[in-house]
Amino acid sequence: MTGVLSEARGETTQPLLDETIGANLERTVAAFPDREALVEVASGRRWTWREFDAAVDDVARGLVGYGIGVGDRVGIWAPNRAEWTIAQFAAAKAGAILVNINPAYRTHEFAYVANQSGLRLLLAASGFKTSDYRGMVEQTRAECPTLERVVYIDTEDWADLVEAGRGHALPEGLAPDDAINIQYTSGTTGFPKGATLSHRNILNNGYFVTELISFTEHDRLCIPVPFYHCFGMVMANLGCVTHGSTMVIPAPGFDPGATLRAVQEERCTAVYGVPTMFIAMQNHEDFASFDLSSLRTGIMAGALCPVEVMKRCVNDMHMAEVSIAYGMTETSPVSCQTRVDDDLERRTETIGRAAPHVEIKIVDPVSGATVVRGQPGEFCTRGYSVMLGYWNDEERTAEAVDADGWMHTGDLAVMRDDGYCNIVGRIKDMVIRGGENIYPREIEEFLYTHPDIEDVQVIGVPDEKYGEELCAWIKMRAGAPPLDVAAVREFTQGRLAHYKIPRYVMIVDGFPMTVTGKIRKVEMREVSARELGL
Repeated sequence: MTGVLSEARGETTQPLLDETIGANLERTVAAFPDREALVEVASGRRWTWREFDAAVDDVARGLVGYGIGVGDRVGIWAPNRAEWTIAQFAAAKAGAILVNINPAYRTHEFAYVANQSGLRLLLAASGFKTSDYRGMVEQTRAECPTLERVVYIDTEDWADLVEAGRGHALPEGLAPDDAINIQYTSGTTGFPKGATLSHRNILNNGYFVTELISFTEHDRLCIPVPFYHCFGMVMANLGCVTHGSTMVIPAPGFDPGATLRAVQEERCTAVYGVPTMFIAMQNHEDFASFDLSSLRTGIMAGALCPVEVMKRCVNDMHMAEVSIAYGMTETSPVSCQTRVDDDLERRTETIGRAAPHVEIKIVDPVSGATVVRGQPGEFCTRGYSVMLGYWNDEERTAEAVDADGWMHTGDLAVMRDDGYCNIVGRIKDMVIRGGENIYPREIEEFLYTHPDIEDVQVIGVPDEKYGEELCAWIKMRAGAPPLDVAAVREFTQGRLAHYKIPRYVMIVDGFPMTVTGKIRKVEMREVSARELGL
């Protein structure tokens, strides 16, 4: 340990983009009018940049024709499809605030979001899988007094929207600091909070995230991550638009086979995913038969990235320049990222270092003092990327962003001597067993090295003697016999401190998770306590 404080700032050699999303799109269209902008694999539809921009303008004018003014809220409730991407840029050009609605929401959550944001217009798919969006909208319409109009994007409504825009002009005078997007973050307690983001927030984050993986107009990005979340609409869509790269939509929802097929058929140079997606692709029964040789890079983010999975991305998926990114919706999202020339150790065992134009520090969660490097504390970040605030919620905004502009993430992190960081858990996930602080992440990483374990999550469960004990949820590899407590104990004996060895083991087929791939440890704790009779 050096005694150097855990604080750092990303490089500032390239200036921030000081323009709106619409202005940035126009620059890309002027530079690459006839290059491919968007491909929807399922339907076979394709757009050049010129065609994409024309489609965006048609929908933007349609919103104006339907009475949507600058600052009005327009919701989108749909799986990944071309209309989602077109709507994203159309809302930006119309000056509307796009409200992303989680495709997994049901009536109660939809009504909350519609009312909390004051939705005037909703763009929705008719349905997807088990979600009947039309039915849910009709069921809740009476509870949403501000909602004036619903456009079903997979029906004639879309053509009607375009028709309504004829003869209308787009607004002028939009500014980079205008609010452009509200994303509801899954609150672990109570209702979700609407993180409000500006053109400057998300345009720059998308730009710099893809700058760090050397994107150009020659890149083709396969996007299996959801658009309604920052990973899809910012890191993917805005990352591509700011560089003239091609956006490839492999399927409406994540499907490992469809993703691998899209990479092969569209000769994608990059693919994004949360760790569970990469695990599913790598364990696909036909994995070895796909030609992934076009891949160069990609990003793994959204949850902590297992070392073994990352190594397979590099060795088996040709992603020699794959990057790890870390962040949260409230920070547009990325605060830390590995660089393409980082060695394998940094790219498999850290979340990277401070992103361009972003400051980071690690503080004592109690005193707020910056800790020395090597000491765990709460990860805080400041800069252009921090949200404008939670929509209509000054109280919760003040709890998250302090008077000096630092966003307090609730994540426990360690900054190493080289400035690279590691997330060691959530403040609320840390397990305190008999006075010992245990970070589940460390035990998960160790258990990943067991040849029969495909995926693992470790949580704390109530214990009368120690306050908390460890419980490991283990997903076995196909064909492997299930492990029991004794087998796990034998594997860890002498290699982990006794208090870090899980007391309980549960063999599962999967983990409860949010649509963005974040594991719901709160739910796991409830299930474990119930099933173990604690």
